[in-house]
Order: sequence, then structure tokens, then C-alpha cells
Amino acid sequence: MTVSRREQLLSYFVLCVFAVIALYPVVSIVLLALHRVSDVPTGLSIPHYLDFSSFKTAWDEGNFGRGLVNSFIVAGTVTVVTAVLSTLAGYAFGTMRFRGSDALFYLLLVGLIFPYEATVIPLYYVFRDMGLTDTYWALILPQIGLSVPFGTFWMRAFFRATPGSLVEASRLDGASSFITLWRVLLPQAWPAITTMLVLVFMWTWNEFLLALVMIQSDNLRTAPLGLALFSGANRGTLQITLVAAASVLVALPVMIVYVFLQRSFIRGMFAGAVKE
Repeated sequence: MTVSRREQLLSYFVLCVFAVIALYPVVSIVLLALHRVSDVPTGLSIPHYLDFSSFKTAWDEGNFGRGLVNSFIVAGTVTVVTAVLSTLAGYAFGTMRFRGSDALFYLLLVGLIFPYEATVIPLYYVFRDMGLTDTYWALILPQIGLSVPFGTFWMRAFFRATPGSLVEASRLDGASSFITLWRVLLPQAWPAITTMLVLVFMWTWNEFLLALVMIQSDNLRTAPLGLALFSGANRGTLQITLVAAASVLVALPVMIVYVFLQRSFIRGMFAGAVKE
């Protein structure tokens, strides 16, 4: 019991240390954004009184309203399409056996190991010839292609770990493959799907390089791209409170979505199914 207690205390200590390391920059940015625009704080500086004017100024000057809408359109579309395609593909690779399935799956995994930065410039010329640059499709299509391999790998691992008795029982009852997926497997797959949704949404939301190359119009600028340009524009003026406020505005929607889906993830964890 003594050894177990010491290990438990050591675990809590290590977790607390890493929690402080992870939360320190976040808290610093939030406190920095609550200072007055004229202040020049450094480090973890607590303001004497809360000033929210930096958020309004950053919102107006950086045009983050339009940028957040663009990011929601792109991230939402990529997340939904990726979830549908990855679930169907993962179900096929995880529960079905067909000729060439292993080779096709490993070919799909190339998308996980191939650096997409090497394809951005060729993609630009391809999309330019197709007339798709400076459009939503220039951001949506490549990121769907980047996310589906990961989503398929994720869902395949889940479906392969699903008890075979569930699928066999539904087949004996005369259910088709689609009905088996829709009514039997999907209810218990929500934890895996929710985790995939969170990861894909965060990755898509934070995408910067693709938007920088593909988008030239201010009306189609995403929030991370707008934040980078806004930060560069205010670098020489030392208005760090405005940059911090803009950073909070860009990160806040992701945090809200994460908290919302995290609750769904926890509920899905307790939904349960037949265990073997």
C-alpha cells in the first residue's frame, strides 16, 4: 500500500507539472488580452482591471467575423464528409473481406506518411488550371483527401475490435450490410467517431499553409490566415494585447466545439455494447 500510495502521488505530481506547462501559455495569452491596448505587459502579467476593448478592436481591424465564418464552412464541410467516407471505408476494411483489401488499405495509408507540404505547389497549379483557386473548394478538397486516410485507419481499428457476435447476429436476422452498420455498429461507434470529429475539425481549423497558397481574396481568408496577417501588421506597433485578443478569438470556437464533442464522447463511452 505504501508503494502504491507513493506511485499515486508521483503520478499526480507529474500530471500537475505537465498541466502547468500546458496551461501557462494559454493563461498568459488570455491575461495579456485583458490588458489595455496601451499597456506593454510581459510574461504572466495580471491586469489591474479587466479591459475587453482589445477584443472589439481586434475583431474590427482584423475582420475576424468573416474569417471565422470561412473557417467554420471549411472545417465543418471537411469534418462531415470525412466522417461519412471514413466510417464507410473503415466498416468495409474492418468487417469485410474482399480481393485486394489489404493492398488497397496500405495504399490508402500512404496518405498518412506522405508530407502534404510537398503537394501544395503542384495542387496550386492543378487547381489554377481548373479555376478552383481562391474558392472554398481549394481548401475543402485537399483537406478531405488528407483526413480520409487517417479517419479510415481510425475507424477500421474500431470495427476490427468490435465483437463479431454483433455482426453475426444481425446477419442471422437478415440485416443487410448497411442496416448492420446503421443500427448495430454505429450506436457503439460514437466514441470513436466523436474523437475523429474533434481531431479532424481541429486539424482543419488550424490549417494555415494551404490557405496561404490557395487564397488571395480577403473575403475567403480563414481565421488562422487572418490571425497571421493581423499579427504581422501589428508587429511593429508593439500592440501585443491586440494580437493576444485576436489569438483568443480564433482559438475560442475550437475550444467550444471541443468541449461540446467531449461531452458527447463521454456519453458514448457509457453507451456500451456486447463485450467478448
